[in-house]
Amino acid sequence: MSELHKFVFEGLPVRGMLVRLTDVWQEILHRRDQAGGYPAAVTELLGEMAAAATLMQANIKFNGSLIMQIMGDGPVKLAVAEVQPDLTLRATAKVTGEVAEGVPLSHLVNVNNQGRCAITLDPKDRLPGQQPYQGVVPLHGDRREKLEKLSEIIEHYMLQSEQLDTRLVLAANDKVAAGLLIQRLPLQGEANLAGSGVARSDEDHIGRNEDYNRIAILAGSLKREELLELDADTILHRLFWEEDVRRFEPLQGESGPRFACTCSRERVGNMLKSLGREEIESILQEQGGVSVDCDFCGARYEFDPVDAAQVFLQAVEQPPGSQQQH
Repeated sequence: MSELHKFVFEGLPVRGMLVRLTDVWQEILHRRDQAGGYPAAVTELLGEMAAAATLMQANIKFNGSLIMQIMGDGPVKLAVAEVQPDLTLRATAKVTGEVAEGVPLSHLVNVNNQGRCAITLDPKDRLPGQQPYQGVVPLHGDRREKLEKLSEIIEHYMLQSEQLDTRLVLAANDKVAAGLLIQRLPLQGEANLAGSGVARSDEDHIGRNEDYNRIAILAGSLKREELLELDADTILHRLFWEEDVRRFEPLQGESGPRFACTCSRERVGNMLKSLGREEIESILQEQGGVSVDCDFCGARYEFDPVDAAQVFLQAVEQPPGSQQQH
């Protein structure tokens, strides 16, 4: 069962989270199997993205969807992990070229150093004129060196957006996607990804808190195999047995990470409407119908000429979307 563990270090300005995605991650991969599955390197990248996005959503407690996207200039053109406030999630990747086994991250998405990572926060109840918040970082460091770990890219993003030190350890295979996040707490106020009022004093403490640095070094010693194979209790005890750690009730089952897709026939209809009548009529003449598959869950939506005509005859309201959980 997938689970999320939150904990704090008593008396220290440091918090942590550990996520293990098992059944939900296998569900995502199983749905992709019908379309041929992912190469191992893509499975690892997308699993790490799913774990990282889950940790980030749980960390900021945002009332809306958190969408992590990597736009690449390699065989992986786009990879997406989306997590809702209730920790339901979905993920997909578009692969257009051959992917050799064991290739580094840059070969997947950053061949010419043009890859980008975007984090979008889309509020559930948008105010009139309100736009989603989006932050974008390149897939390279300050000296334009290619970053070969997704964890380094996200750490860079978190430092820019929150001005808070963050250590992230990620790992994934075809059975488990897992992640460990350690973060220095703000000295005052509440920082978040939308950049709301980070105190200057917090910026001054970047990299200087000895307690955080010690705990981050311990977290960084966690090996990929340990993160994938060991349970949460064993991992936290091995890493922090000398620290005073206060753990909270783990989130699992109906309150923990689980699969859900927000696609619906109505939303697909709106998408067809956005393409325009001329484009849809051209497809109908050529194929006799319009068929759209959801990249996330594999659901197929078919529109015959009568269905397509209805799309343009009626003003289709934007529905909340289905929340089918599996």
